Amino acid sequence: MTRNLERRLLSLSGEISSLRAEIAILDEQLAFQRDVMEDTRVRALVAETPIADREFRVASDDHRRIQRVAEDARTRMVALMEEQDRLLGELLPEASTG
Repeated sequence: MTRNLERRLLSLSGEISSLRAEIAILDEQLAFQRDVMEDTRVRALVAETPIADREFRVASDDHRRIQRVAEDARTRMVALMEEQDRLLGELLPEASTG
């Protein structure tokens, strides 16, 4: 039983590490897309053309899409951390008893 817990904890550790890297990349993409969205917003206000308005809508949609992916990744991170805490709780009583 302890061996299975240790293996699962090791696996979780790798998943958490990978997910942290993914979240960092998504945060960078969000910052970049936020800048793109702001630029297209200003252009749409100044140009007042349908094309400029469309570019702003596309940039906004892209930003929302990246935001959803980042939120999903954070939700997965919370679930993995909770599972890791639960497994550590199972492992620690076994370690203290023997």
